[in-house]
Amino acid sequence: MTDRTALITAYWDAAAATFDDEPDHGMGDDNTRAAWARLLGSVMPNSPADVLDIGCGTGSVSLLLAQAGHRMTGVDLAPRMVEQASAKLRSAGLEGRFLIGDALRPPTGEQRFDAVLSRHLVWTLPDPEAALREWVTRLRPGGRLVLVEGRWREAGQSGAPYVAGAESLPWNGGIGAEDLASAVRPLAAHVRIEQLSDNLDLWGGPVDDERYALIADL
Repeated sequence: MTDRTALITAYWDAAAATFDDEPDHGMGDDNTRAAWARLLGSVMPNSPADVLDIGCGTGSVSLLLAQAGHRMTGVDLAPRMVEQASAKLRSAGLEGRFLIGDALRPPTGEQRFDAVLSRHLVWTLPDPEAALREWVTRLRPGGRLVLVEGRWREAGQSGAPYVAGAESLPWNGGIGAEDLASAVRPLAAHVRIEQLSDNLDLWGGPVDDERYALIADL
């Protein structure tokens, strides 16, 4: 583990206790939870499917997908996030496998999935394009990659990165939809973008930055 990876792991471990306080993280509000369930239902394959949730955090998205009948595997670098994700599905009486691991090399062995999902993650990666190439290798033929991403208005406003050295990350602060689509198109047969900034229920209120879903089919 590099020094920067250790710092990032420690950051997200420390954030786990309050991570779900954000409306779109914890999805405690009925409208927010229903909005995410609708979005996921519209972009994911028909259930039941094998889904890999990379950067699963506290498991809120995995929970919604498990409730929809999908078979969930989640991966996160932060052990405390993984603990919360596992507990969240157990509390709901649902099955899911959650693993501690690097998004660049998800520790899922030879297993292949019908869909790979990542939300709000690529800006944290030291080599996001290598990660994208790796993620599509985890898909079965005809599989789907779903990236919920954005170009965050708040990024850089404080002048301080979230961990030391984060300012050197290639996509620090997020990436615009067209730039991400350009990175994904060589890896997929079809790519489409769904803009999400105006869907207030997803975020618990208005946002003034770019947020979107990229859906890529192999």
